[in-house]
Amino acid sequence: MKNLNTKIIYRFLGITAVLNGLFMFIAFPFSYFHEETEKWGILQAGIITILVGALLYFFNKPKNTSIQKKEGYLIVTLGWLTLSITGMLPYLLSGAIPNITNAFFETISGYSTTGSSILTDIESMPKGILFWRSATHWIGGMGIIVLTIAILPLLGIGGMQLFMAEAPGPSTDKLHPRITDTAKRLYFIYVVLTLVEFLLLKVAGMTWFDAINHAMSTVSTGGFSTKNTSMAYYNHLPFVQYIVIFFMLVAGTNFVLTYFALKGKIQKVFQSEEFKYYLFGIIGISAVITVIILFFQDPNLQTSIHHPAIFGKNESAIRHALFQVTSVVTTTGFVSADFTMWSFFATGIFFALFFSGGSAGSTSGGIKVMRHIVMLKNSFLEFKKALHPNAIIPVRYDGRAVSHTIVFNIISFFIIYMLIFIMASVTLTLLGLDFISALGAAASSLGNIGPAIGSVSPVDNFAHLSSTAKWFCSFLMLIGRLELFTVLILFTPFFWRKN
Repeated sequence: MKNLNTKIIYRFLGITAVLNGLFMFIAFPFSYFHEETEKWGILQAGIITILVGALLYFFNKPKNTSIQKKEGYLIVTLGWLTLSITGMLPYLLSGAIPNITNAFFETISGYSTTGSSILTDIESMPKGILFWRSATHWIGGMGIIVLTIAILPLLGIGGMQLFMAEAPGPSTDKLHPRITDTAKRLYFIYVVLTLVEFLLLKVAGMTWFDAINHAMSTVSTGGFSTKNTSMAYYNHLPFVQYIVIFFMLVAGTNFVLTYFALKGKIQKVFQSEEFKYYLFGIIGISAVITVIILFFQDPNLQTSIHHPAIFGKNESAIRHALFQVTSVVTTTGFVSADFTMWSFFATGIFFALFFSGGSAGSTSGGIKVMRHIVMLKNSFLEFKKALHPNAIIPVRYDGRAVSHTIVFNIISFFIIYMLIFIMASVTLTLLGLDFISALGAAASSLGNIGPAIGSVSPVDNFAHLSSTAKWFCSFLMLIGRLELFTVLILFTPFFWRKN
């Protein structure tokens, strides 16, 4: 530890805690307005969190303010743990979720934008707690955007260097001032998207409280809802679901492309290979699922009671297919219907989508579309090289040659991801889940998706898991959210060796 600048690490953790406490204060008025007794627990949680953060900040003034790679890994991982540990205080101190295991699970599910829950009656929860629950999504989502676009490329991990040439962010060897400039632009886009969706949802028929909560959950691709049946509660309001579909698509898109789109450079968006695969992949798979729904005739799918002539059976099938495919691909996790009831074939398709993920540089979790593109292209090149062993054919992405280092990084990521999924599935069977449920819980937690299959299907939750299984799934959420290497490197012996 002597070669680590521990004071700069503690100082950053202090800033993280202070900001988290300030967000808790925003939840207090919601509880106060509804005259809930839980408001004092929320207020106490905010005060305690800010005090802890202030102590960490003011008692750790580093002589050297430079951050090396080792400090970077620790700041990112410990920062998310700091958010999760302090973020569960409103649940514990208010008594809304008195169990530490459940409170931590719900909290890290929020910050990791997974959306898995242990709550069995969401609508009975205090308004202040529901707002805080959605706020954890929003905080985590913005943190991920800054992390993947500004921080991870500096650490040289995750394969994120691919879009850095196009990004309005920093070069890989310069921390200031461009990261600050990037963060400001991204925060602005993030806030604007949230406000616009909030207003549209309110106009479409949601209450103002439900609208702000669902807007925060959508833009962060989190998936926490204020309703027990999630977005299925609004099956009679198609426009609400179409609004959510659009913003899930936007949130699952590389925020660099969103930045260009807002600047009027639409051609840059459609020049992106990843975006084209992402968009047309969702449309194509949704078409297949629509046919399955129409053939299967799910009786649970409702049409609009207000416009039955316009919103008929075919429209309902298209909407639910598009909604659920978009929700899973972007790892948002909202539910408009139970896709496990649409035949085994449909369930198999959705399970495969658990491993897709949205775009790199988005709030989505999972493997990411960009990595799949590079791996597929590299695989096809291996066939060519088998016929022409002396040929030098680089992998090309967006018209640029991709370095072998990045290709190997992406392949390593995929192999480690799948190995962790396999080991996690086996471990969850040991912890009491049946095989199908274990596969679903492992894929969902690691990919930050939310609903899964088996006993953790879209109409179920994670409440029935044992305490050990919940802690294990919490760990999977963390490593999945932080691109695996960021956390796993801390468990290697060479990380702790002196330079």
